[in-house]
Amino acid sequence: MEPTAHSQREASTPSSTETAEDLAFKLNAAVRDSNKEDVLRLLEEGADVNSKAESGWTPLQSAVQANDEDLVQLLLDKGACPHTRKDNGGTAFTKAAIAGNVNILKLLLDRGLNINDHDDNGFTAFMEAAWYGNEEALKFLFSKGANVNLRRAVSEEKANLHKGGVTALMDACREGYFSVVKTLVQEMGADVNICDNKDRNALIHALKKGCAKEKYESAVSIAHFLLDCGVDVKSKDECGKTALILAVEMRSPDLVQTLLEKGEIDIDDADEEGNTALMVAVEKNDCDIAKLLCEKGARTDVGNLIAVANRNRAHNMARLLRQHNARFVPETLKDWEPNSKRWRDQLKKLYTIYRPMIGKLKTFQYIKQRIHNTSQGGIYLGLHGGTEVAVRISRSTEGDKEKRFFEQCGSCECLLKLFQFEKAKGYMYLCFPLWEKNLEEHLQEPEDQMYYKDALKMIFQAVRELHSLGFAHQDLHPSNFFIDLGGKIYLADFDNKRKLIEDKKELVNSDLEALGRLVLYVLTGGRKPLQQVSTEDLAADSPDYHEALDLVSSLVSHDERGLEGLSKHPYFWSKQTRFRFLKSIWNKIKDLQNRKTVFQAPNPTKSFPYPQWTKKIDKDVLNIMENPRKGVLFKYSNDVTDLLRLIRNLDEHPDTRITAKIEDHAEYFLKLFPALTIYVYNRLRQNPNYSHFADIQDPSP
Repeated sequence: MEPTAHSQREASTPSSTETAEDLAFKLNAAVRDSNKEDVLRLLEEGADVNSKAESGWTPLQSAVQANDEDLVQLLLDKGACPHTRKDNGGTAFTKAAIAGNVNILKLLLDRGLNINDHDDNGFTAFMEAAWYGNEEALKFLFSKGANVNLRRAVSEEKANLHKGGVTALMDACREGYFSVVKTLVQEMGADVNICDNKDRNALIHALKKGCAKEKYESAVSIAHFLLDCGVDVKSKDECGKTALILAVEMRSPDLVQTLLEKGEIDIDDADEEGNTALMVAVEKNDCDIAKLLCEKGARTDVGNLIAVANRNRAHNMARLLRQHNARFVPETLKDWEPNSKRWRDQLKKLYTIYRPMIGKLKTFQYIKQRIHNTSQGGIYLGLHGGTEVAVRISRSTEGDKEKRFFEQCGSCECLLKLFQFEKAKGYMYLCFPLWEKNLEEHLQEPEDQMYYKDALKMIFQAVRELHSLGFAHQDLHPSNFFIDLGGKIYLADFDNKRKLIEDKKELVNSDLEALGRLVLYVLTGGRKPLQQVSTEDLAADSPDYHEALDLVSSLVSHDERGLEGLSKHPYFWSKQTRFRFLKSIWNKIKDLQNRKTVFQAPNPTKSFPYPQWTKKIDKDVLNIMENPRKGVLFKYSNDVTDLLRLIRNLDEHPDTRITAKIEDHAEYFLKLFPALTIYVYNRLRQNPNYSHFADIQDPSP
């Protein structure tokens, strides 16, 4: 008898005693056991082909892990979705790369998967294939467009912890797959000098596990290969260890010898604990490597090497060290406290550890001592003759150009100045006064208070000074403004974006537009990214709201006054200066025959904002002013000239009744008529006959 439609629906619906979760668990178990019969039965009983078991595993992902091509095809035919992700964001495609099954990779790729798709930890299928040494899978993925130099993409939170950024080549190097490494570099063009988010390149990854017996031979072979390919030998690991130090830890004299033959290696470089390669060799009692290092000129006057050799009962090592002038020299450091609050711990660490001196400079080109990233490399902490500095390191040729520019900034108040410099081994070390934070960081810190007007004055002055040197900045981002311990702001250009202005007005205009955005960014407390902030984000109840709007508008429209004129804009005036300005205007126009023409600009953009001002002002105040105890009665009209007349007369001829009612005159009028100052200022400025009335030589309080 044929089953009815009703009975068929019943067969495909989970029984009341067996939940969907139970079926999902059983289906995944059957798939992992490659039990095709049970898989088909469970699917017939209503198990969801895309159900998830523990950790988000789907039947398709389990079939891929089991390396069962037939089962993968069956599940795909039954509607399994290859795009479904595990809890960690992994897909069946990345699992196929781990298994190294090219046929399954082809099957899944034909279903529209993105070949460079990655899980939550940034792993792509290509990276997984490299990690597990699956060379054929790597070649297949590369032939289909996989990006060989893609760096592991991670969340912002992880990136801030310096996680991620690893490439497939680094994975293969660390896991010791020499054949895969050669294929990646020679056939696929993998870049040997890309660094991860901890500043480690492929060479460092190759040496990290080299101390393990099972990894030693492959690590040495890979390291030699990378050195032949021109890998940068100056890269360090997350503990500041150089390739030379790691090679010594591996106890590979052959690799140590090869590294020493590289001219750019610094034999006396030390890790974050102050250990040099020779100190590590002595600690490990490796006389062969210690002899190599000593003969190549390694310093023997640091690290109390004799004491370490004696502690290890290493008499031959002690004899070798004495032959190379090692002496027991106890070192006592005085207690030292840095001036910097933010960089205190890093500076104290730098002060206490051994570092080879570069002239009078002590610095450590290492991630935990890095204080700023630029497109041209990092900025690091340093001590120059005991003074706390920020250090920019570059090749001598580029460094000389940078030095000449910063020397031009020496007479400027708000441009970052060069403090000192050193040269060594083809590199220039530019030393700058140490800052605490950049403007972007400062605004993000809730406990940091900033007086926006003072900050913007310094920012305007910095840009003005740069323009006076003949340069347009072209990258006025808050991260390029640095704030020292005293709150002084300095502008820098570590990314070398500046351009000579010459006669190119568009470069100046570009800076003015960027400055307009920066003003908004500062006034809104950095709550939105620089490119997203707008005038709509300004607080309309701010006492400077109308002046700020006008200032931004003037910058964006490339106002003819330029930065010099806009630096005297009413936004920068104090409350008392604004009030004095309003009072002074009546004195200047009171004797004119036709006073009203003063505020009739040729092309007015805005009308008088208070056409009914006599109704806004306190009635008692207006009554007292219109009916003074002494003097002539006067009826004030609603035009701007009479409002200015009232402000001047009220303040110049004080009445105790008015003062008792409104207290501070400036506070009262500026709060009641917040748009008055900028209206009067602009109307005067736009009238060619009276524009000189708007000039204020000293806008300070």
